[in-house]
Amino acid sequence: MPSLGRTAPPFFRLTGHPLRWRLLRELAESDLRVRELATRVGEQQNLVSYHLRLLRDGGLVRATRSSFDGRDSYYHLDLDRCADALAHAATALHPALLPGDPPLPDARPGRVAVLFVCTGNSARSPIAEALLRDRAGHVTVASAGSRPKPVLHTDAVRVLREAYGVDVSRQRPRHLDTVADRRFHHVITMCDRVREVCPEFPHNPRRTHWSVPDPAAGDDGYAAFQRTAADIDARVRHLLPTLSTAASREVRP
Repeated sequence: MPSLGRTAPPFFRLTGHPLRWRLLRELAESDLRVRELATRVGEQQNLVSYHLRLLRDGGLVRATRSSFDGRDSYYHLDLDRCADALAHAATALHPALLPGDPPLPDARPGRVAVLFVCTGNSARSPIAEALLRDRAGHVTVASAGSRPKPVLHTDAVRVLREAYGVDVSRQRPRHLDTVADRRFHHVITMCDRVREVCPEFPHNPRRTHWSVPDPAAGDDGYAAFQRTAADIDARVRHLLPTLSTAASREVRP
């Protein structure tokens, strides 16, 4: 039997397999369905499903049922769990290797423009817009919907105010058509239905999908909005270093 501390931490055992690493890299870019992952990595779908199950069992990947087609599921990289597992693995080797906080984007005004999109533009995308603007005020950020509701959901306004100290009570949903001619560097769809109908934008922005269930669709009331806001907040925090990289690579004066 190996002595204590001599076996590799679970993170390394899980991610050391080449195919699992490739799957994690793809999911770091966007939430995806199994068949999309199989196409991207060039492997059979049953093999991809097997390795996804291992990653789910290890807590690095989560799956949510598609709201567009209930026969589908979207896989999502749990970045907070990955960060914790990576930190544990690093300190198992040496305490000085504990990773620091992710870098914030370069604070030059107007360098990166981000659009969040969901169907009603009344909960998920306004929450993401508000949190990104609060965390990186120099980033140009907007949100819109394919079928916008008349007003923001009251629980979306409430959770932003109570949990994050952000007031969006004066904000109103907007239609995708109102931003169709604007230049964005990142377009992030936040519900499975809008992913299927989101139009192309000028200048070929980077397209990303976050499969976030509609908190207003269930019976959990405000608790669902708290969970949704926490999920979006984690995604936004991990988006910040990506925006920093994009600013130097994609954006020109």
